[in-house]
Amino acid sequence: MSGLSVLCFLLLQTGAHSFGVFNGKSLSHQAITERAALNVTVQVCRSLAVSEGRDFTSPPQPFTASSVAAACGASKSLKSFIKTIQRIQRKNWQTDIKYALSARRHCDNEELDEGKKIVTDGLSVVKASNKQQNFVSATSSLGRILHTLQDFYSHSNWVEIGHKFPNTNLIKANARVGNIAAKTRATCLSCNGNDCRNNIRSDILKNNILTSGYFSLNPFAKPTGKCSHGGVPDSTSLIEPKGGINKDTLDSSHGHLHSQAANMAIAATSELLEDVRSAAGDKAFFDMMGLSKGKPLCFVVDTTGSMGDDIAAVREVTASIIDSKLGTPDEPSVYVLVPFNDPDFGPLIRTTDPEIFKAYINSLRATGGGDTPELSLSGLQLALTGAPPNSEIFIFTDAPAKDKHLRNPVIALIEQTKSVVNFMITNVLGIRQPAEDNQQQSYRMSRADDQLYKDLAQTSGGQAVEVSKSNLLEAINILTESTSSSLVTLLQASRNPGKTENFAFSVDQSVRNLTIYITGSNVEFTLIDPSGVVQNNVNTSGSSIISSQTVGNLHTVKLLTVAGVWEIRIVSKNSYSLKVVGESSIDFLFDFIVDSDGPFGGFDVIDNRPTAGQNASLLVTLFGSDSATVTEVMLVESSGSGQVNGTVKAQGGGEYIVRFDRIPSVEFVVLVKGQNNNGVSRASSGIFQRQSATSLRASGLTVTVDELDIVVEPGTLKSVHFSVMTTGEGGRFTIQAANDQDLTLFYPTNLLLSAGGSANGTVNITAPADTPSGTVVTLTVEAVAPGGADSNYAVLHLTVLPKVTDFTPPVCKQLSPQSRCSKNCDRFMWEVSVQVSDGVNGTGVDSVSLREGSGSLNITKAADNSTLVTYVASCCSSKMQLVAVDQVGNVEICSYSAASWSSRVDYSVLLFFVFTFLKVSL
Repeated sequence: MSGLSVLCFLLLQTGAHSFGVFNGKSLSHQAITERAALNVTVQVCRSLAVSEGRDFTSPPQPFTASSVAAACGASKSLKSFIKTIQRIQRKNWQTDIKYALSARRHCDNEELDEGKKIVTDGLSVVKASNKQQNFVSATSSLGRILHTLQDFYSHSNWVEIGHKFPNTNLIKANARVGNIAAKTRATCLSCNGNDCRNNIRSDILKNNILTSGYFSLNPFAKPTGKCSHGGVPDSTSLIEPKGGINKDTLDSSHGHLHSQAANMAIAATSELLEDVRSAAGDKAFFDMMGLSKGKPLCFVVDTTGSMGDDIAAVREVTASIIDSKLGTPDEPSVYVLVPFNDPDFGPLIRTTDPEIFKAYINSLRATGGGDTPELSLSGLQLALTGAPPNSEIFIFTDAPAKDKHLRNPVIALIEQTKSVVNFMITNVLGIRQPAEDNQQQSYRMSRADDQLYKDLAQTSGGQAVEVSKSNLLEAINILTESTSSSLVTLLQASRNPGKTENFAFSVDQSVRNLTIYITGSNVEFTLIDPSGVVQNNVNTSGSSIISSQTVGNLHTVKLLTVAGVWEIRIVSKNSYSLKVVGESSIDFLFDFIVDSDGPFGGFDVIDNRPTAGQNASLLVTLFGSDSATVTEVMLVESSGSGQVNGTVKAQGGGEYIVRFDRIPSVEFVVLVKGQNNNGVSRASSGIFQRQSATSLRASGLTVTVDELDIVVEPGTLKSVHFSVMTTGEGGRFTIQAANDQDLTLFYPTNLLLSAGGSANGTVNITAPADTPSGTVVTLTVEAVAPGGADSNYAVLHLTVLPKVTDFTPPVCKQLSPQSRCSKNCDRFMWEVSVQVSDGVNGTGVDSVSLREGSGSLNITKAADNSTLVTYVASCCSSKMQLVAVDQVGNVEICSYSAASWSSRVDYSVLLFFVFTFLKVSL
């Protein structure tokens, strides 16, 4: 399908089917963003299928995340796909909450050039981040700029002028947004009572003069004769000329044009996403959206001299995983490796090529050592920032952490990323033998050292496995068997000190590969299945237990999947952890939310810890079954039996808002229960439960960072402003800032706060001049209350980006006439040769790829640094399309056929037709 046809398809969808509904029948930023994202993702999946010789069946309309993931063959990554769309949506709506009065971010006050600059600057960040596979940073930036892009169509008079297609110049840095009204030129008349249909002056519309409404809480902020935004929060609409021109909802001043503006915003969002897709390539765009076949595989490996046997085990299990899962739905989507020792850690290796990953693993060498502590937390911190969210990370070491000061920043990253961390600890009581001099060193890992690893594992929902080096391979194989992307947690608990306790969990019919993990020494258990059959750790043969295995302190029991309520009784005086998992399509996502005090109301997502001592709200998203509903949501203590029950209110579309009158004062997890009525009666077999793997905690502190500018120019000082607020007593609060790139930071080490007060600070950071464009610096700012009992944090992803001066896309030049084809296409071939260059002042051609066409493409580099392309195909495939991208992401799409050729795709005629269709269909 050609780029022209793709855009036609995308835009036709916007008029032919309704979008997500918010505030009645009006379309919100969330709905506009989701529809465009789903539309473009479908086209990427179609393109990938064609390029791989697979059939593709488009999902039914209206598209949903679930149907699109299924059509793309990536149902197991539905959770990360939904989370990515939510991240884009929420960064979008946070613009209204955090920067409600920033005119340029909403294209208000005729600041249209300034709004366009936000879009184009942000687009450069998205493209640079994608190039370095920093997809969280890319999608966060994407959400921020989409708000401004979409507001242009609601807040300006673009639609009123009569334009039938989006303003493409909004995403082109070297193009004018249009002819904007002079500051002294009157643009509006007062509305006729509540009727504002004709309040824009006729000369403005006739001469294609762009304007937008003024918005302010101060009624005298509007220049004479200018339009207002309109609506209750806008005080400028109360002075002449009265009224407004916004099209935000059907009830807005220009609400009669809401549908046209919303559909224009959907088309413009699709156009920007198509540009991002072209710059990144289909596979990278697919990855950016969180769609992949399997779960990431991430190893963090101690490479000191005593780790030779451990590294050999890692090599063996890596080869086993790759060989067994290659080509299957559980093939890892990406491979991540972080080596560490002392005094070094890193670099982080990230690749999608399993053979390259094997080569990196095989190149690891156990060297050095002698002084026992190692930089294990530095390596883990780098892995948490470099691996995708919701990864499962395995860290291999036989030594305590030297960098214990990173404990809290690591916990913050675990809470943010929801990644699971498994510690594989060998020789807890043993002998270290450095490779160089064969001098053995006896050591004993202290209880505090051991507990640190256990605490981090528990917080993440992982395991802290203590095993001999000779049995490490067996332990790894056990844990890596359960690394499916569709893995869900049914129950998780830990007790320290140990105690006898009964735990119950419900298994529904969607669950497969039901497994129990117990870590701890001298632990006994008794298991009762739904039919009442009793089995224990001594007698593990029976109708419910498939197999049982013990390696080190890890006990694994694989069960038959019998739907109903199970019970397990744990008996031990020693500390232990219990985890019950399975594979299922039914799962949930959640975020703590707080009511916004901004002029537009609504709610904001809490990006760190919720406030202690107060009521709380949780936004829960259930997915994986159209027939499943949430009935109960609880906050359950991770290390105790206490819980807080919430009040559940369905919002539609699988979303629920849950209200709690308080939050536990200790670590807790989120437990969701519900009913799945997919052909099942309302009995125990239809009841499901899911639990968050990550433990959370509340805080009396609030830490926020300014996200207004997240770009770091190499070699230039960057100042990040933050604030700390307490709901409790005052005093001197300790500040700790850390980053994953090991850059030097300058910041105040403490702030003085009064009771219930706040204080501000600044972190100064400089990236070296040679830092690659698109590098993301993950900055964590933590505040600790006096006495150290309470803390909170803020995490900010900064993108390193040199100043962009190349705004011109590459140029395609045809070197020879393409062959002509006759009607008997199967008897002839056609060929075309093209030179792709980026001009004298360009950054150079970065990539040339085939978007459409089934022929063979040969690409070579010429002496003048241009790229030579030769394409040969059967005359039965008479069209082809090249995507040429330069080093900073400028895109040129060049189309050829056996009959004709064009360099730039002209969308104007198509867009006129499409929007004429939309007008008729609305």
